[in-house]
Amino acid sequence: MTTTVSTKRTRPRGDGAAALAFLTPSILTFLVFVLAPTVGVLILSFFDWNLLSDGTFAGLDNFQRLFTDERLLGVYGSTTYMALAILAVNVVLGLLLAVLLETRMPRWIRAFFRLSFLFPFVVSASAVALIWRFLLNKDLGLVNYVLGLTGLDRIDWLGSSTWAPISVIMVNSWKTIGFSILVYIAGLQSIPKQLREAAIVDGAGAWTRFWRITFPLLSPTIFFLVVINTINSFQIFAEPRVLTQGGPGDSSRTIVEYLYDRAFGDFDLGYASAIGITFALVLVVLTAIQFWFSRRWTHYQ
Repeated sequence: MTTTVSTKRTRPRGDGAAALAFLTPSILTFLVFVLAPTVGVLILSFFDWNLLSDGTFAGLDNFQRLFTDERLLGVYGSTTYMALAILAVNVVLGLLLAVLLETRMPRWIRAFFRLSFLFPFVVSASAVALIWRFLLNKDLGLVNYVLGLTGLDRIDWLGSSTWAPISVIMVNSWKTIGFSILVYIAGLQSIPKQLREAAIVDGAGAWTRFWRITFPLLSPTIFFLVVINTINSFQIFAEPRVLTQGGPGDSSRTIVEYLYDRAFGDFDLGYASAIGITFALVLVVLTAIQFWFSRRWTHYQ
């Protein structure tokens, strides 16, 4: 006589209610702070509203203005220039510094450098920009004082259309590179040591070990940082706002700053909403392109 044992799993009563209770704060946060504002901006982009009077329906007029706003095209150019530079610094220089921090050195020195790189990341962006505004002052700044000691001419870091965006790039990179270094270190520590030891036994040099072992196994981490840093660098606001107010002209102005000026400077919330909607679509397209290209060079274990 044989008996069959049922393998059907029964879910304890109350699991669904407990799961819903745990998810409720996240769901409410998403609905209130993400979905509702997004829907509101989408609706507002079809209206002409100045915060003071009743809004009037404008149809697609706000979106048509996007194609005739020559200033907007220039702001997209300055934003792209600064964002790509910040992306390169965070991804490339961050990887180099992470590899150096993982080399043999006393543990306390390694901990000191990790903390020194991570500390600016946890400080407010406005506070960081305010500090650097004094450091980069043309006449009284510490940076130009050090340059003067070396015999170099003073640089108008914040008042020159050439150096203003470079200043924004330096300050934002100095603040955010600690996050990239931390993620890189986590990725490097997840690579099995046996692979590197086997490569050393086979006579592989440092560059060969990096290119053949470290980079392929680190490629998911690199891809993650490329996506995150692309989104963040295109949305910078505090640094150019505090350092240069977007000037001179629009040389260091970003899309988010331009959107803010149109909404709360000109009280043109409809047009600002149209800029925000199209900018969000641009970021979605950029992210989709990055995911598509990642299939060619990202390797998962």
